[in-house]
Amino acid sequence: QVQLVESGGGLVQAGGSLKLSCVVSGSIFSLNAMDWYRQAPGKQRELVAGITSGDNTNYADSVKGRFTISRDSAKNMMYLQMNSLKPEDTAVYYCNANITRWGGLRVILWGQGTQVTVSS
Repeated sequence: QVQLVESGGGLVQAGGSLKLSCVVSGSIFSLNAMDWYRQAPGKQRELVAGITSGDNTNYADSVKGRFTISRDSAKNMMYLQMNSLKPEDTAVYYCNANITRWGGLRVILWGQGTQVTVSS
């Protein structure tokens, strides 16, 4: 069974850094675009950053210059380096991936989420 597993969340003081990781477990044909989303209490889930299979990236305005998304396609992994963290970055962060299964079926998967808490 193919699934996404995030790790790297935790508690950090404002101004600190964290690095999130997401791994695709299970056998797949190809890994396409991947994204990081987050959801704060009482708010809608929002796109934080995305990266295509060609390593083109995009970021929410709120994280530009502070967060960096990257991927290691050989390892089916994606990362989010978060620097200069602010209390408003506190949220559950979710990994999202568009994958192609063996046989050609394309599916979108979500991870279980990892909590990031930034204290002031």
